[in-house]
Amino acid sequence: MAAMESTPGPGMRLYVVVWIGLLLIVAVEVALTYAHLPAGTLLAGLLALAIVEAALGVMFFMHLRYERRALFWSLIPGLILVFLMMNQFWPDAYRLASLHR
Repeated sequence: MAAMESTPGPGMRLYVVVWIGLLLIVAVEVALTYAHLPAGTLLAGLLALAIVEAALGVMFFMHLRYERRALFWSLIPGLILVFLMMNQFWPDAYRLASLHR
């Protein structure tokens, strides 16, 4: 068997910093909702912050930051497939919900 190289992982300090960053992003999201912004501006701001939050969570807490690039980029086609399937089946969910009212 080939010997696996052991690299030191991130310390607890990094995880605490990322966690505090996530809490700050949530605080900004709450502040945006109370700012009474126009709907389009509010939606764009909240979506941008949600993408940053998701990226931080995936990179650090799911440990994809330290994986090989090939593994990370192999997840993208699966994500696109999920979005396409949601696009195809979501209208059916709305149709079924309106039938049961």
